[in-house]
Amino acid sequence: MTVSQIDEEVAKLLKLKAQIGGDEGKHQFTLKTAKGTRDYNPKQMAIRERVFNTIIRCFKRHGAETIDTPVFELKETLTGKYGEDSKLIYDLKDQGGELLSLRYDLTVPFARYLAMNKITNIKRYHIAKVYRRDNPAMTRGRYREFYQCDFDIAGQYDPMIPDAECLKIVHEILSELELGDFRIKVNDRRILDGMFAVCGVPDDKFRTICSTVDKLDKMSWEDVKSEMVNEKGLSEEAADQIGQYVSMQGGMDLAERLLQDAKMSQSKQACAGLTDMKQLFSYLQLFQVTDKVVFDLSLARGLDYYTGVIYEAILTQNCPVNVSATQNGVDEKAEEGVSVGSVAGGGRYDGLVGMFDPKGRKVPCVGVSIGIERVFSIMEQKAEASARKVRTTETQVMVASAQKNLLNERLRLTAELWNAGIKTEVMYKKNPKLLSQLQHCEDSGIPLVAILGEQELKDGVVKLRTVHSREEVDVSRAELAEEIKKRTSDV
Repeated sequence: MTVSQIDEEVAKLLKLKAQIGGDEGKHQFTLKTAKGTRDYNPKQMAIRERVFNTIIRCFKRHGAETIDTPVFELKETLTGKYGEDSKLIYDLKDQGGELLSLRYDLTVPFARYLAMNKITNIKRYHIAKVYRRDNPAMTRGRYREFYQCDFDIAGQYDPMIPDAECLKIVHEILSELELGDFRIKVNDRRILDGMFAVCGVPDDKFRTICSTVDKLDKMSWEDVKSEMVNEKGLSEEAADQIGQYVSMQGGMDLAERLLQDAKMSQSKQACAGLTDMKQLFSYLQLFQVTDKVVFDLSLARGLDYYTGVIYEAILTQNCPVNVSATQNGVDEKAEEGVSVGSVAGGGRYDGLVGMFDPKGRKVPCVGVSIGIERVFSIMEQKAEASARKVRTTETQVMVASAQKNLLNERLRLTAELWNAGIKTEVMYKKNPKLLSQLQHCEDSGIPLVAILGEQELKDGVVKLRTVHSREEVDVSRAELAEEIKKRTSDV
């Protein structure tokens, strides 16, 4: 090999070395989370945990049990269940033998679970992560990976009783979380389909026109009409007739009025939906939630599996009551303050389980999904705006000492308190300064300090200090655990 050839080869090797990271040969990478995902710090998790606990308490109050299902399903299980949203499903790379997709929601896996296990009635809740290949708007509570909190009632029951309970649950959760004023919009797929039929929409265009109507919460009627006519091929006359109906809002009175409507009364399907809507409102009156519920003919909810009542809860603060939010949870017209939009949605899906059953046996179902990420966005912003400190631990007491060489005694007392079920911390130093121990309590929000000293050990007592008021009292060692429990019952 000539000198010039050697130089050429060396140059190639140096170039290659530079490409793979200079002298260290280290791969350069960016430290970031994947698009549409996020980490949660302890403060955010503390807020999130409180929200989850509120929701779970409500679900349990209504007699629900819980299940879990795999994070991925067979691709064919999810295919054809979500209408135009199917393009947002994450497909996994073929790992040899099975084509899989990440779950898009918790409802389809629930229906598969019922059919597979031949379950005909259950009241269940399920809180887990779902995945959507969406364009994320993370500051507004919209992600590619997010939690859903679902409550569903499966089984053959008298009309509208379980449906009314689902709406009551939404009302309870949103009221308890104190998110601000809200409205729960209700409609019925049968009323929508009946309306489409009497307005002259061809049968094969029902679902696609329904998906367009579903955009009314984020597009003007003119834009929605344009999509119907120019993109979906609907006649202008039919679109105008739909426009008259979708502007209507009310309560039981609107259902009664539509039953008398010359056009709507021609549709058996619409009449069945309207009769049930009247029944629903009578139950909602008994449940004392009609102040927040509105029958809204523009509510469509784009998912293909709904067969009856559908509903969506929206926050109305900072925007007019009749302004909704996008399906993905943000109202473009309400930029000021905490404006997140849709925070819960659901409906009746009587045919979904039958799609999975080999004999096509149907299990009627109705359910609701709480948009936990949007709720969390609001709670987080409220916490930021508030001067109140968010505690990230539940520690009730810190075991401290004012003198040196008392590590063993501190550890002994800590173990006693742990064994008594007290949430206790101790500093990992042999001789920590009392001031630094007290400062840790201030910073972490720990309400009590159990201080040991030579004198306390001789007397068989512990000096219990209230961090906030700095008051100190001697408590007998035998009674310490009970005294701490009594003083921190709300922690």
